[in-house]
Formats: sequence, structure tokens, C-alpha cells
Amino acid sequence: MIIIGITGTLGAGKGTIVEYLVNENNFIHFSVRAFITKEIVARGMEINRDNMVVVANELRALHSPAYIVEQLYNQALASEKNCIIESIRTPGEVELLKQKGDFFLFAVDAKPEIRYQRIKLRGSETDFISYEVFLENEKREMNSDNPNKQNLKKCIAMADYFFENNGGISELQSKIMLVLKKIEKHG
Repeated sequence: MIIIGITGTLGAGKGTIVEYLVNENNFIHFSVRAFITKEIVARGMEINRDNMVVVANELRALHSPAYIVEQLYNQALASEKNCIIESIRTPGEVELLKQKGDFFLFAVDAKPEIRYQRIKLRGSETDFISYEVFLENEKREMNSDNPNKQNLKKCIAMADYFFENNGGISELQSKIMLVLKKIEKHG
């Protein structure tokens, strides 16, 4: 059983990696975003990026910096199948998962202009923002000394495998396939 976590910048291709692993490699997908969205709905709040950040940070502060990912990890473990946990955002989450064994962290990034165009095309409820707001959101999530808040820069630095994703989907899929072969060979 392999568990892969994905971290990366906004619009870099986390979802594309998930789709490839689920559709082509039979991984089961566990989403931090879906977990937080469920909590936002339960609280009767509007689904937007600001509320996602607030709710995630509150859950982490109340329980532990790795709380959300730990819940998803337990679900993944119960499945007894290869799984992917999407959207690792705090170093505490990475540290917890790396202690579990058979865990690999993938990080993905791309140029900001490319990523902004991708989120505009994706058009989810949190994507209807200007380029300036996009950059502000990212800046807010890149660094923090608070263990309960997002620190993408540090998570990306902690990754086992890094994917630069400025090209097309097939190029990214080829890179992922090579990494999966490495993981399977050493596993």
C-alpha cells in the first residue's frame, strides 16, 4: 500500500495529478478541500477560499496542525489500497505522514501566469478572482511561523518528488509515471 500526498501552489496541477493516479493507476482520492468544504457547509458558511482558510486553521488550532490530514490518512489506511491525499499545506501534516511509512510527498509548481489561466479555466467556486487577488492568496499561504497555518514553501521543500508543470498534461503524466516506477521498484 502506497500513500501519496500532494502539495503545491494554486493552479499548479494537483488535481491533474490526482486524476491521473485515480484514473490510470487505481488510487483512491482523499481531498482536504472536500473535508473542509463539508465542515463549511455544516457551519452554514459560504464556500470561498477565505472561509476555507479560516475553517482549516480553526480545525488545526483546535485539534492539531495535522488534524485534517490525519483524519484522511486514517480513511486511506482503512481502504487498504493505494491512496492519494490532495492538498497538504502545513509542515506538521508532512511530518505526521512521513512518520507513517510508505508515504511519499509530491510537490507541483508552475509559473504564476500559467497557473492563473488554469484556475480561470477550472472555474471552481474559489477561482473567480482577479490576478492580483490570486497572487495575494498565494502569498498568504506560502509562509507562516504558525504551525496551524499554511506554509506551502516549506511543504514544497519537504517533498520527496518535485514536478515543474509549465507544459501540457501528457508531459506531467510522463513525469508521474517515471516516479511511480521508482517508488514501486524501491517498495
